[in-house]
Amino acid sequence: MSGDRFGTYDHGFVMPPVPPMPSAPPPGPADGVRAVAVAVLNLSGLGLGYALARKWVLTVLCWAATAVLLFVALPADPDGVPGLALVLYALFLAAAAAHGARVGLRTRLAWPPQAPLALGLGLVLLAVPAGGFVLYDDARDEAVEQMLLDRLADADALVASAGKGSFTAGKSEYREALRIYEDLSDDHSGSRAAAKVPGRLRAYYESVGAPYAQDDYCAAIAPLTYLRTVPDTLDGTDLGDLESWPDDRLATSLYECAADGLTTGQATWTSQFGELLTGFPGSEQAAKVEPAVAAAVTRTQKELRGSDPCSAVERLNTLGSQIDGLPTEGADTADALGKQADRATGSADSGTYTCGVDQYRDGDFEAAQTTMKKYVADHKSAKNAALAKKIVIAAEIAETVPAAGKKLPTTRSGGSIEVTVQNDSPDAVTVMYTGPVTGSFSLKGCGSCKAYPLLSTTVRGFEPCSDSGKNYPQRTISLPPGTTYFLHKPQGDSTASPASDTAKLQSGYIYTECAYTTTSGLSGL
Repeated sequence: MSGDRFGTYDHGFVMPPVPPMPSAPPPGPADGVRAVAVAVLNLSGLGLGYALARKWVLTVLCWAATAVLLFVALPADPDGVPGLALVLYALFLAAAAAHGARVGLRTRLAWPPQAPLALGLGLVLLAVPAGGFVLYDDARDEAVEQMLLDRLADADALVASAGKGSFTAGKSEYREALRIYEDLSDDHSGSRAAAKVPGRLRAYYESVGAPYAQDDYCAAIAPLTYLRTVPDTLDGTDLGDLESWPDDRLATSLYECAADGLTTGQATWTSQFGELLTGFPGSEQAAKVEPAVAAAVTRTQKELRGSDPCSAVERLNTLGSQIDGLPTEGADTADALGKQADRATGSADSGTYTCGVDQYRDGDFEAAQTTMKKYVADHKSAKNAALAKKIVIAAEIAETVPAAGKKLPTTRSGGSIEVTVQNDSPDAVTVMYTGPVTGSFSLKGCGSCKAYPLLSTTVRGFEPCSDSGKNYPQRTISLPPGTTYFLHKPQGDSTASPASDTAKLQSGYIYTECAYTTTSGLSGL
């Protein structure tokens, strides 16, 4: 029996072929136009040459480089893009163009199919970086404008801050603001900020000169003087009427401040009037100086009849010296002011007598002597000279006997009562007397006389000038009834002290005054 035979049967199964994966087209023949097209497309900074050649990693690298540049460049800064970033980016584009040319030489483009068309597209796309450069330059110009406007705002803020206080306190801020205005005007003349400078300068002038607008004339002098220097600082700027803006205001401030100081007695008026007369000699304000000075002299002259004539004399003397020292530009002004100086000094001279009388009446006898002696020396022929001499005598007596100074002496002379004054002293003496009549005379020393011991003069019955054997120097004067005060004063080098005596004279009597010396001083009886 034949056995069954078992076997296997292989059914054949054939797998279909797997299609190849897509890949870059095989290198083609070298194409110079295509190479240039890829290079030019890469110069746009967008890596389009690499993209059309399907070099995606390199495309992304171009995008990244351009993004970094944009990050550095934007927003636009007045200083522009840093130079290093521009150099590196330019080198990168040059490298991308050179490498793109190498790639495009044998690599077919995905689009467009024709190399000349790709080159034309690349050339058109070069407008992208060029347009970006133009736009960036405009943006940078605008950033510069904004920066300059910010600087202008900073200067305005400085002016506003300085205007809140005094000119002295804000002067540094004013100077810094002016420096900014000058820089904008000179170095950025075509900018929008520079176009606003003239308007800002008017506000600047008004802020600096604000004390004048507030009628604070003394405080206005320094800022207005400063404003006159501004044209020198802004020599390239047309200031228009601002150039002369401070002049009339300064002249007015100088006059008003000086006139007020002249009235109140402040010494600064001379420098202010002097600056007015030399700086603005032909001005309306300068023409008012002489009348103001004349009025001040007249006011002070009237004070001679007031309660303090001595102060008026001092002020007149000072006023005369101050007027005489004023600088002038014209002969007419100098002559007019010279007359006022002479008037002030002359009034002071004549007022010296009034001052001496006032000192005498106030009991300041020492000062009255000094004043009247000066008056007599300077006015020998004046009508009051004779009385001034008698006041000197009375004041000296009143220093020892205050009661003698209760009444002002007169020029009266003589009387009905004879008074004989003898000198029983070895020293020459000056005999002064005041009362109804005032006068003085001298007696020679008694050659045979000596000083009496002080104790001997206290003994009862002591009588000087009683030695009949001596020839006492003497003089007889005639006085009216009333109280007369005598003062005997030694002359020369004598160390004896003055002596005084008070005599109540009555008609029908003959009086004798005796001057003698004790060991302790000069005495009289």
